[in-house]
Amino acid sequence: MRPLQMPYIFEDRTGHVAGSDYDDIYDRMFLRVVPHPHPPAGNTNVLAIYSMARRSTRHGDTRHLERRPSVILEFAEGAAGGLGNVNFFNPPAPSMTIPMNRYLRKTAFFGGSLSRKFRASDGREYRWEHQSVLDGHEWSCISEENYLVAHYDLRQPHMPAYAASGNTLTVHESFSHLCIDIMTSLLIMRYIAEHNL
Repeated sequence: MRPLQMPYIFEDRTGHVAGSDYDDIYDRMFLRVVPHPHPPAGNTNVLAIYSMARRSTRHGDTRHLERRPSVILEFAEGAAGGLGNVNFFNPPAPSMTIPMNRYLRKTAFFGGSLSRKFRASDGREYRWEHQSVLDGHEWSCISEENYLVAHYDLRQPHMPAYAASGNTLTVHESFSHLCIDIMTSLLIMRYIAEHNL
């Protein structure tokens, strides 16, 4: 009998692209997305993704400053925004910088910008789709074989909020080794949608 697989269900505490804690409800992984503490000169549109060792208990928690970020997202400067570079710092591989428009490519030449594919650290391609009719999620990450790998949902405004935010990123357990890739690509996709790029 195959053991039961439990997906990683990350609560997105704020629902904002520019900063939030993503805590797995089973306390297996904790990710933090914050503005980078040392952005390149003049660019304040830089986010850092940190893999944390434990759940953040308060908003002003600065433990991430003691760590090296797993990923830095440098969005283009200026009020109009735009895509810049994504920098990966995953040991043991050397650090790598890729332009965001090469990392997340449109799935079709004339297709919309809210359906894009990326190559993850396992060497396989995955794609993000926004508000897919088939599964009903805000964002869906799908494998080359058309399996649902992850999905992201924001709490609907008319739904009551209790002790949790209601914003969730769900990553199926067999793809948990891709959590950083999934988080990185999701944040870029949400940024694209937010800025109509």
